[in-house]
Amino acid sequence: MQLSRRAFFDFVRMKLFQGRLGAGQVAGLTAILDGWLARVGQGGMQPLAPCSAQPLAYVLATAFHETAATMQPVRETLAASDRVAIARLEEAFAAGRLGSVRTPYWRPDADGRSWLGRGLVQLTHRRNYEAMSGVTGIDLLADPGRAMEMPVSVAILIEGMRRGSFTGRKLDDYFGPGRADWVGARKIINGNDRAELVARHARVFAEALDTKPH
Repeated sequence: MQLSRRAFFDFVRMKLFQGRLGAGQVAGLTAILDGWLARVGQGGMQPLAPCSAQPLAYVLATAFHETAATMQPVRETLAASDRVAIARLEEAFAAGRLGSVRTPYWRPDADGRSWLGRGLVQLTHRRNYEAMSGVTGIDLLADPGRAMEMPVSVAILIEGMRRGSFTGRKLDDYFGPGRADWVGARKIINGNDRAELVARHARVFAEALDTKPH
């Protein structure tokens, strides 16, 4: 499989982005593609094997879903600031709309740091910021806001999914020679939440990665 960037962008523009890709979306998609290809040891136009393209497609679909298609690192609730995100989460929690949440992880700690969701995949809870500090080499405990930086967020997204850092489930559990469990792979991030929807997006990204140059 030969990865054609132009064909890829043309395909996803029409199939996933309603005919238009903004500069931020292009930049985010490019950062994820570059980050993945660097990690699997293949350059931008080198052959991309199906067993590599399928997990990459799922990574792209995860970012597409988690960022509301912006392909940019975002805060939980898509807030423009931590303060606004915290207020929105508090309101939702008080109204009983966050039934699965037992501990309000977004509330600032004694040092004023909030462990709310940030990034291309929503990294939450102090323990996960600590784990991703080891993965990225960035001290996210000292400054959790750095999870909003594109290179850091790409590393969290890709390596977290490859290593099973979020739930203990990893890409290799669902993708490999002769197997592709598009629906089950949602367990890498968030159980069965929106599993069918993310799977549909992932299949489209897989088609895009296999699109031949015009």
